[in-house]
Amino acid sequence: MSARDCREAGPMSTKHWTVDITIDDDGSGRTQAHARLDTGATTPTMRGDGRAARSRFDEDVPAIGDELAAGRALVELGQRLLAQADADLERTPA
Repeated sequence: MSARDCREAGPMSTKHWTVDITIDDDGSGRTQAHARLDTGATTPTMRGDGRAARSRFDEDVPAIGDELAAGRALVELGQRLLAQADADLERTPA
């Protein structure tokens, strides 16, 4: 759908969803991240978790572990969101 098609379809409503990512590093090269989606609705917050572990052969660059763990948490959150949408579609009459 083009921008013109959207304008002709009428006014759009805007929603604001927030994703909060918490990253924990245990100091020994293991990092965990938790991504939480807040839709502002009364439904439970959706969450995704990710982990990263530094190999003993890798340089000590904590930012890389943060990025990997956070990225994996976001991927899991996205997969859960898609699964929820699929489940909702299954329950919706055609």
